[in-house]
Amino acid sequence: MNEDLKGNSSETYLKRGCCRAPRVYNPKDKIYQHQCCKLDVTNWLKDFENPSESKKMNLAEVRFKNDHKDFFTYTDDLELKEGEIVAVEAAAGHDIGIVTLTGEIVSRQMERKNYKASVEEMRKIYRHAKLSDIEKWVSSIEQEEAALRKTRELIYDLKLEMKLNDVQFQGDKTKAIFYYTADDRVDFRELIKRMAEEFRIRVEMRQIGMRQESAKLGGIGSCGRELCCSSWMAEFQSVSTTVARVQQLSPNPQKLAGLCGKLKCCLNYEYDSYADAIKAFPDDRTVLKTRKGDAVHQKSDVFKGLMWYAYTNDRANLLAIPIDKVKEIAALNSKNQYPEKLEDFAFMKEQQVSEVSSSILEGDLNRFDKPKKNKKNRS
Repeated sequence: MNEDLKGNSSETYLKRGCCRAPRVYNPKDKIYQHQCCKLDVTNWLKDFENPSESKKMNLAEVRFKNDHKDFFTYTDDLELKEGEIVAVEAAAGHDIGIVTLTGEIVSRQMERKNYKASVEEMRKIYRHAKLSDIEKWVSSIEQEEAALRKTRELIYDLKLEMKLNDVQFQGDKTKAIFYYTADDRVDFRELIKRMAEEFRIRVEMRQIGMRQESAKLGGIGSCGRELCCSSWMAEFQSVSTTVARVQQLSPNPQKLAGLCGKLKCCLNYEYDSYADAIKAFPDDRTVLKTRKGDAVHQKSDVFKGLMWYAYTNDRANLLAIPIDKVKEIAALNSKNQYPEKLEDFAFMKEQQVSEVSSSILEGDLNRFDKPKKNKKNRS
């Protein structure tokens, strides 16, 4: 490969999932390294032969600009290994990608992702990338940053209400996909006309959501670490306000929202543990009746096994009752027996925070339950 390609900084290629600058393939070269990008996967069926499979499965998973993959088929005369750079079929022309998986595990991935296309309908892998393919691919990668800046200038001149986030050139330099976010529908016909004149390629505008925007742009979360969506998460899971409530988190949108303005993805990480632990708790609608007065549930400490109660006539004072004591008092109440007071069962006592501010924050949290519809504009 020529010296220009060898001298490029490795940072240019990290978004493509490369640990170093691409170069001509050598069969003896160890080209595949794990942890190169967030789309890296481990082929746990690599050394396993399925006796029920009489025919070789010519399926491969190929990754592109570090945020999406696709499935392809190939002919018997093509031997593929993970980490190789290949030329694949595109809607028009061809694209360049990196093989992430081959063999039977690809069919398992297709099932997991609910990929319904048949083998006949799948796009093809043409060949291993040639030197000319890689040179053109590298050249297109180097144009992306300049194209992004220039398009942002055009958007500013046309006063369009949209935010351009990323651009991905096709491997043969005949097409580019521009990713953007916008609150409302955008008329970018004039923009596409100018972009086509400027870059001399076919242009596709693709609208993405706020979470996808954060994954592309990256950033530092409130935990002090790089955003999960930009560093290792390849798929988004829905996050509801129920997840926050089950974990007894403060209903403060400023603390629960990520940089994308949506509920943090990390709220899902410990949800299952909380959901299992809370099964041992009695119904929080249970009213504990004593001779001193009735007490209602205020909050719970899941992993300490405590439920905080307050008398209906004295909401400012909270009493922490172990869950076994709560069950004991509820059992006595069912027999029309009433203890003298809750203080005899309390583990600790606490002064409650303003009730009004808590209810206001709870109301604000409800805005997460009504996400806006994400409309896709394509050209």
